[in-house]
Amino acid sequence: MPFDEQTRERARTLIARYPKPRSALLPLLHLVQSEEGYVTPAGIGFCAEQLGLTKAEVGAVATFYTMYKRRPVGDYHVGVCTNTLCAVMGGDAVYAALKEHLGVDGQNAVTDDGRVSLEHIECNAACDYAPVVMVNWEFFDNQTPESAKALVDDLRAGTAVKPTRGADSVCTWREAERVLAGFYDGRADEGAAAGPATLEGLRLAGQQEGTD
Repeated sequence: MPFDEQTRERARTLIARYPKPRSALLPLLHLVQSEEGYVTPAGIGFCAEQLGLTKAEVGAVATFYTMYKRRPVGDYHVGVCTNTLCAVMGGDAVYAALKEHLGVDGQNAVTDDGRVSLEHIECNAACDYAPVVMVNWEFFDNQTPESAKALVDDLRAGTAVKPTRGADSVCTWREAERVLAGFYDGRADEGAAAGPATLEGLRLAGQQEGTD
């Protein structure tokens, strides 16, 4: 049995949160990734079984969203924003440098040791810190090719890294996927949620209000 009773109980917990079982498909796919590392054929069958859907219906959703992976990724999945602003600010250079440094090519490619995988993504929703890199969805702001290479070297060496904002540390891909499935890990209130660039407009508005 590819999914044990604990995983099945977690699936039941997720499904119970929704008025219609099929609405739990997205978190269930994250649950599958937390167990298997990616959305396997067995994972698609598991979701279909739990929700009363066909495998084709589940597969259609799993292949639509890029957050669901159809082949294994690394323990630390690195996403480099190459959308317009980040690209202009250096995101393309960061991505190219990491591809060469890690010796990987292609979207979601994984290093030989299985530690790090790499993809370029359209937007990290942090344009005020461009170029931005994420590791298992934790922010590393204002990156350069040199800082990004040092980051992945630390990840491969098992050295603790601290995100720019958010949690105080980076968990593994599977641990992050369990959080995205809907199981709280207690880290949401760690670290700063916003930095000076994000709050600059608020600061200026406060100054203006003081002069009125």
